[in-house]
Amino acid sequence: MTAAAETPKLALPKFAFNVRDLTASIVVFLVAMPLCMGIAIASGVSPEKGLITGIIGGIVVGALAGSPLQVSGPAAGLAVIVFELVRDQGLSALGPILMLAGLVQVLAGVFRLGGWFRAISPAVVHGMLAGIGVLIVIGQFHVMFDSKPLPSGLENLAAMPGRLLGLSPSIAAAEIALALGLTTIAVMLGWEKWRPAALRLVPGALMGVVASTLLAFLLGLDVTRVSVPENIAAAISLPDAGTFALLLNPSIIGAAFAIAFIASAETLLSAAAVDRMHDGARTNYNKELRAQGIGNLLCGAAGALPMTGVIVRSSANVQAGAQTRLSAILHGVWILGFVALLPWLLREIPMAALGAVLVVTGARLVNFSHARHLLRDYGALPAMIWAVTLVLVVAEDLLTGVLVGIGLSLLELLPHFRRLRLRVEEREDDERRTIALSGAATFVALPRLSAKLDALPSKAPVLLDLSRCSAIDHTCTELLKDWLQRRRAGGGKVEIFGSSGKMAALAGV
Repeated sequence: MTAAAETPKLALPKFAFNVRDLTASIVVFLVAMPLCMGIAIASGVSPEKGLITGIIGGIVVGALAGSPLQVSGPAAGLAVIVFELVRDQGLSALGPILMLAGLVQVLAGVFRLGGWFRAISPAVVHGMLAGIGVLIVIGQFHVMFDSKPLPSGLENLAAMPGRLLGLSPSIAAAEIALALGLTTIAVMLGWEKWRPAALRLVPGALMGVVASTLLAFLLGLDVTRVSVPENIAAAISLPDAGTFALLLNPSIIGAAFAIAFIASAETLLSAAAVDRMHDGARTNYNKELRAQGIGNLLCGAAGALPMTGVIVRSSANVQAGAQTRLSAILHGVWILGFVALLPWLLREIPMAALGAVLVVTGARLVNFSHARHLLRDYGALPAMIWAVTLVLVVAEDLLTGVLVGIGLSLLELLPHFRRLRLRVEEREDDERRTIALSGAATFVALPRLSAKLDALPSKAPVLLDLSRCSAIDHTCTELLKDWLQRRRAGGGKVEIFGSSGKMAALAGV
């Protein structure tokens, strides 16, 4: 009798969790569809390439990921570098580049290098994302006029006034496309602001694209529409003998390492952000790197776009109530089913509508509040690193901006050059665990510090002793803030002991 009474108690939570994963997967699918196609267009390739990456990111990487609630797929952060690669090397070079980049990621995970990607200065990462956002906005601005982006960011920027001044009172293709793009943006933003509570999980991007597609269809508007094949398998480009010969090209090797580096950094920073949104299993960063590497190997073999963990889809997943990795896997299944059964519906979507979605997405990457936060809390140097990274990404290229930003972040080590070593001591007594830091807490020591903090038992009281810590840079400060916030949100008790300045840096958590 007892066993019979207990059986439904054990089965009910599992059933409830599966239902929540099912509903969350549908929400993520609706968010992902326009973004997968829009990012492909921004990357200079056909929309189905982005859909294939979304399918692999959902089904394969979702099953293997070290961050169960993170969603993987094509990322706006890589659109710019892929556009430049396709322009300079040709579409045929993208496959071998991604296969090599995927292999680099797998090896980085095997050799447990995941923690080092988290050591990249937040100023560099946010400056990179802001620069990418600017490039997406000024590139997709031209798509909203039914035109193609120009080869460089500066050329796109210089051509923007001409697009607006070239508009005429007579209704032509450019004016119609712009009207559809503006309609998409208006519906997207309006829905996000005034949507009914019962429909709060329906994404604004979807509503904007649907509205413009219906307008174009009902009015029979003559604008450029999305082009996808009848059979998604026709979009897969398997490697041949010539593909592997390209791997001997030094520029191909350099591009592969650049994509591996940027994709890994974006993935692991997104995973850290997802961890702050829920109380479930924490990310295994090395396992996540291996999963992303396998995903990019497959994307390269299929001739698709590179993938990363993506924060927009991941946050939608968490907010929709996902409990396990099943939601990410199912969202890939829904994309596959949609493109296999309803390709004719995708071909009704105006290109200008997808360009408009990317304009909003890009604008949201330009986070000036983060720059103000850096200047206010950490001084002029981190804010300068953010600005220089942004400008160089726009004016030169993505890799130059990131490398210069990382180079400038090394200047933060100069005041602590003679005492760079950080000792992390752990002591345990009957009442609590004590973590004592001795030396300078800089980004150089971040992987070891992060591993020690994450290994602490979740409910054990902790004393963080900073009395012998000579300095804490902004990268380690952000890490400690995130850790404190997450631990206290989970019910753990943390006390901080040290100088008033260091304690003030962690105040408010």
